Amino acid sequence: MELIRGLHCIEPRHHGNVVTIGNFDGVHHGHQLLLAHLRAKSEELGCPSLLMTFEPQPREFFRGETVPARLTRFREKVSLLRQTGIDRVLCVPFNERTASTPAGWVVKEMLAERLGARYVVVGDDFRFGRGQEGDYRMLKEAGDKHGYGVSHIGTLTFEHGRVSSTRVRGALAAGDFGLAAQLLGREYFIMGRVVYGRQLGRQLGVPTANIRLQRYRAALEGVYAVTVEGAGETRRGIANIGVRPTVDGKEPLLEVHLFDFDQDIYGELLTVTPHRKVRDEIKFASLDALSERITRDIAETKEWFAAQ
Repeated sequence: MELIRGLHCIEPRHHGNVVTIGNFDGVHHGHQLLLAHLRAKSEELGCPSLLMTFEPQPREFFRGETVPARLTRFREKVSLLRQTGIDRVLCVPFNERTASTPAGWVVKEMLAERLGARYVVVGDDFRFGRGQEGDYRMLKEAGDKHGYGVSHIGTLTFEHGRVSSTRVRGALAAGDFGLAAQLLGREYFIMGRVVYGRQLGRQLGVPTANIRLQRYRAALEGVYAVTVEGAGETRRGIANIGVRPTVDGKEPLLEVHLFDFDQDIYGELLTVTPHRKVRDEIKFASLDALSERITRDIAETKEWFAAQ
């Protein structure tokens, strides 16, 4: 899969695609259905499939910290999209200029001229352009005028509900990892490299691998039983996701304590998969109280893993 970073990186060889546009946060089953249709059209017409997405996501640009929790940071999304078999991902920075782009420019200059779209596939709730002025009807009329086909994919449902990023967020917030996995088509995970922290965990006798979440809001908050993949191994552990209020933390962070493990893994890329919520994040009166609770959490989590 080729990653194209920005409109300025579009080359003449990128002309002629079957195109879709959207956030694709989580790359859930509904997204996968749309991308399967995209690939089928790509094979039928004998041209590459291209997914156009934005960073930051438009809602993040407009709403900042009040935006709904993000399921996948950009690196995670790209990793998941590679597994779908699409040919190209075009990532467009979302800024003031992007936000003010007329819908008419998108359907003519972007789709017809720059990308040479042969066909465009979108979701049934697709809106685009300045103030979301563009809709499916406008896209279809533009396709007829500029020579590309257009279709949309209906909503995928599961157990009487719509498969959506919003529903996945709700399942994760409720600690229902089984439902989240059914909606996603895989277990939910967080991926990132281990960075240096304040070494507080080591001072408390519980060393942690720290991973920056790199999103305004994470879909999870609290303490979780997790498995961690990295360096060719899978290990069990316990993780805290949050701002660490006991030590006046500000930046959301994922801190993982791996059981029976004490090696230097700074810089390692880890994939952390939560399986059970242990408790909410709490502000403790002292570091001693925090240390005591961590000890209890670890014991409880080890017992839970042993019973599985």
